Amino acid sequence: MDDLTILNELHKGITMGMTAIEDVSEKVSEPNFKDELSFQYNRYRDSLDKVDAKFEEAGKIPDDVELNTKMMSWMGIQMNTIKDKSNSQISELLIQGNDMGIIKGVKLLNQNPQATQEVKNILDGFIRLQENNIERLKKFL
Repeated sequence: MDDLTILNELHKGITMGMTAIEDVSEKVSEPNFKDELSFQYNRYRDSLDKVDAKFEEAGKIPDDVELNTKMMSWMGIQMNTIKDKSNSQISELLIQGNDMGIIKGVKLLNQNPQATQEVKNILDGFIRLQENNIERLKKFL
């Protein structure tokens, strides 16, 4: 896999994280939790900026997340919060999403030893972001 293919997968993962936060934010009323979600969204934005900069350098455009993937995520959030919109429930959903991001990121890292160090660093930053998000979300369980 070349660097742009790896970065494309990373772009999709970051975008899904941002979309999930957007989808659950409207269900959150507690100011501290809203602030946490905003903080995490901004960290995703920082990561996305790094990935987008690499695409710009290459004169390429990343693929969008498929519409059906976005819809499935949105529907999953809606279904899982119909009866329970508690901070605990929303935190659990976000933690599960972060877990999937960690798995995807580690797989990309492990299965692509030929990636440039710069791309590996961006991937590693994404993995650490996900791990940090989980730690920060635990207090809302």
